[in-house]
Amino acid sequence: MGEMNAINATGAATGGVKILLRLEGLTLFAGMTLLYAIWGGSWWIYAILFLLPDLSFAAYLADAKTGATVYNAAHSYMAPVALMTTSFALASPLWLSIAMIWMAHIGIDRALGYGLKYGAGFTFTHLGRIGRTAT
Repeated sequence: MGEMNAINATGAATGGVKILLRLEGLTLFAGMTLLYAIWGGSWWIYAILFLLPDLSFAAYLADAKTGATVYNAAHSYMAPVALMTTSFALASPLWLSIAMIWMAHIGIDRALGYGLKYGAGFTFTHLGRIGRTAT
């Protein structure tokens, strides 16, 4: 019963909205990866930095609420878009590359169904449940 209450409390996207959100993620991933390729960025750097936002999982060692907060901060568009905008303004190729890689990471996560987390636990996302217990 507690699990059902957590599912209802999350308000996860369903149906066409969920599909649209996942397609937006795929579009972001493809667009940022293409821009990075055109930009001529190092693929070694791309490979290394691409997984960096997932280190935010470690915050779940504290508790679910802290984990969700830190994970969401690393997987929200706000910081990488601000970084990209600032990088353009300052003509900073390094930080622009980091922003593109970061947004590509968020995009592929969303395309695969890994949404922003709710404090109910790691498996509760705005795109629905993930993992073995997903319904």
